[in-house]
Amino acid sequence: MGYGDELMATGIAKIQKQKFPDRQIVVGNFKKKIITQSIIFLNNPNIIMDPKKIDKNKAVYFVNSHPGNRPHINWGKTVKGKNIWNFNFKPTPGELYFSKNEIVYAKKILKDSKSFWNKNYNYKYKGIIFIETTSLKINDPRMGFKHVNKDWGHQNWLSLVEKLKKNYLIIQPLHKKSNKYNGIFSFDSDFRQACSVMKFCNIYVGPEGGFGHAAAALNKPGVIIFGGWITPQVTGYDFHDNIYIDIEGSPCGVFSHECDHCKKCMSKITVSMIEESIIKNIYKEIVVD
Repeated sequence: MGYGDELMATGIAKIQKQKFPDRQIVVGNFKKKIITQSIIFLNNPNIIMDPKKIDKNKAVYFVNSHPGNRPHINWGKTVKGKNIWNFNFKPTPGELYFSKNEIVYAKKILKDSKSFWNKNYNYKYKGIIFIETTSLKINDPRMGFKHVNKDWGHQNWLSLVEKLKKNYLIIQPLHKKSNKYNGIFSFDSDFRQACSVMKFCNIYVGPEGGFGHAAAALNKPGVIIFGGWITPQVTGYDFHDNIYIDIEGSPCGVFSHECDHCKKCMSKITVSMIEESIIKNIYKEIVVD
């Protein structure tokens, strides 16, 4: 599974633990009795990853979420090369529990980013924006087209950065597929490290996916670019500004080839739309029931 799937699983685990405090909760493949081991579940008091720690005398709740059973997909209707979405599913914000070392790491990155700002400008920034612009899996042989169809495009991100970078401290985690932008602070990290930094930023801006679910778990405002591949009705959070283009064919779910419908949807999302949404939402107060 991807990190987004696992973060959604932590939301299900959280609900079950609230309802049934005595239940032991695991995530994985119920049919095969395989328990998922994931960095997303580290330090999470609601989820057991080690089978040896399960008490056989107590009830176990299995969050049945794995590559063959993602709850946001309607498996009965999905066809080859195209996902059909489960409109009866709606994610609950998940949870991330950071270690002391991860928090120390994040604070160092924030300190370095502020030093970067002070070297370039002699005035205070208006806020801290955490951005993700490119999926690590965009060239994946199996799922690459999915991320191509969810890609807003390098030129759009470049234009957005140019409009914002003199007023906002923009922080970007880097991976081997990342596009780099001048005038913003970037750092190499893994997913958990990046999320620990997001914890101290004002807003997340990027495509629908793992970081959007992380922002929800951290109660962060978000401007989430959905395009037309999947709908926020299925994987979005109401407290985020979800930029979705609802035209004929949306949400298409195509992952077998580059989709003209998705390109059309992304072309309708302008740089000004995203800029205005950031300014509107960057200090939005998030209240989660």
